Amino acid sequence: MASLLKPSIGLRLYNRWQPLLFRRTKVTDTAKFRATLLNIPPTQVTQLKSGLRVASEDTGLQTTTVGVWINAGSRFENDNNNGVAHFLEHMAFKGTRNRSQVDLELEVENMGAHLNAYTSREQIVFYAKCPSQDVPKAIALLADIIQNPKLGEAEIERERDVILREMQEIESNLQEVVFDHLHATAYQGTPLGNTILGPTKNIRSIGKTDLEQYIKEHYTAPRIVLAAAGGVCHNDLVKLAEQNFSSLSSSVNSNAEALATYRFTGSEVRVRDDSLPLAHVAIAVEGCGWTDPDNVPLLVASTFIGVWDRSQSGSVNSASKLAVASAVDGLCHSFRSFNTCYKDTGLWGLYFVCDPLSCEDMLFNVQKEWMRLCTMITEGEVERAKNLLKTNMLMHLNGTTPICEDIGRQMLCYNRRIPLHELEQRIDSVTAQNVRDVGMKYIYDRCPAVAAVGPVENLPDYMRIRASMTWTRL
Repeated sequence: MASLLKPSIGLRLYNRWQPLLFRRTKVTDTAKFRATLLNIPPTQVTQLKSGLRVASEDTGLQTTTVGVWINAGSRFENDNNNGVAHFLEHMAFKGTRNRSQVDLELEVENMGAHLNAYTSREQIVFYAKCPSQDVPKAIALLADIIQNPKLGEAEIERERDVILREMQEIESNLQEVVFDHLHATAYQGTPLGNTILGPTKNIRSIGKTDLEQYIKEHYTAPRIVLAAAGGVCHNDLVKLAEQNFSSLSSSVNSNAEALATYRFTGSEVRVRDDSLPLAHVAIAVEGCGWTDPDNVPLLVASTFIGVWDRSQSGSVNSASKLAVASAVDGLCHSFRSFNTCYKDTGLWGLYFVCDPLSCEDMLFNVQKEWMRLCTMITEGEVERAKNLLKTNMLMHLNGTTPICEDIGRQMLCYNRRIPLHELEQRIDSVTAQNVRDVGMKYIYDRCPAVAAVGPVENLPDYMRIRASMTWTRL
């Protein structure tokens, strides 16, 4: 789904803070661990007069990732233009009014940089990883891409065919298919239920006018964050932002937020296809948004359920009861718990892949573990989940690109970057009672959304699934 411009020579440098972050595996002193988190460079934030926010973290490296995060995506589309945000992503690297596609590609090649983009339901992102001395060039290029896209008719027709082929490729990725179905049934009748790529009929009809209208409504300074991580001076970054993003509108489009309504519906969608070798199933309840205080306990709860696949050794000795049951009884090939957040809602659930006749047994064990989470989870189990969550948090922030992505996403979601030591304290403050409380609030006796693809004849009907969301004990 992303457009790539690959340099002939790439440099891969690791974050100098990596040894400090991973010392937690050898050092048990909590004070030293927290001191390490406190020594991570702060994220500096400046808001320009136009409303554009600039955020950066200077780690003093030789490379820098700099990007533009836009508060837009498929959630801000309607049935008629669904797919336009992703279409714009494809058009980004096809030339601007100041640079032809060839000039754009040569400029990236000459810098030895990596240019990329992606679209989600709530964000459109364009970013570049380059040598630190080339940050001004990278910012000028990114600013030109979002402010002066050429949107030529020939390029639009060419990308139309590319997107249609991409849709065919995604149809073979059953995990993507299941999660699109899960959103479609959980948020039916609202923009969150739409796919990111959009339907085929829209891709065939989207034109230059649609693209320009979307840019006009959503590519405005208050909806954009310029984020950077690596060898970057924040004051220099602010000056570059003022110089290069001056043509962005400072208006606030209230209609955009009004369009992004949502409504969760407990329901199901099944696409039975007995020609497929395995069943792919996702079940989820409505979770919470990014800023909700329940988000961290739900993250701990999701980590407690865990992730597993058959390639893992020692599964029978795992602390996760669901992993042990899956390994010993052969319930599934893999499963993973997820906590997908949006601004004001979310999906908390589990995705699994199993043999055709194992759907019922696997789902029974999943829901049994969910009920145990709501009523019987212990402090020891929560402590294990918290430690694993903190480890995953640190492992994710390995390198300038994931740090830059974390800055851009959090600035859009929270309007600030949450320091790692604060997040660590939030995780440490979660108790077993907190997890049981959010379990009773979001999971217990709630109507789930279910999406299943493949040989799913063995999957229980929805009313049986719904009845298993409670636990009657005598």
